[in-house]
Amino acid sequence: MNQIFKALSHPVRREILSLLRDGPMTSGELLEPFDMKWPSLTGHLNVLKSAGLVHAERYGTIIRYRLNTGAAEDALAAIMALLGSNSKQESKNDN
Repeated sequence: MNQIFKALSHPVRREILSLLRDGPMTSGELLEPFDMKWPSLTGHLNVLKSAGLVHAERYGTIIRYRLNTGAAEDALAAIMALLGSNSKQESKNDN
């Protein structure tokens, strides 16, 4: 779970995930909206892949990246659980 939060901590990686919500994209397509070089994009994609947020699919010489919604849902569930736990604790402290 820590890898997911680390991956989500960078605005470029959050933007990559946002772009992938519309469907799979190649690294060239992902690079277009950013002012960065290939190695930087590759580094961000590797962090997202390590966290399980993105899958890479090879089609011949082309690699397409796809959002792994299951991992994103797991992260959201963890956040909601934390918020739920804090809300219960605050209610106990108020009484």
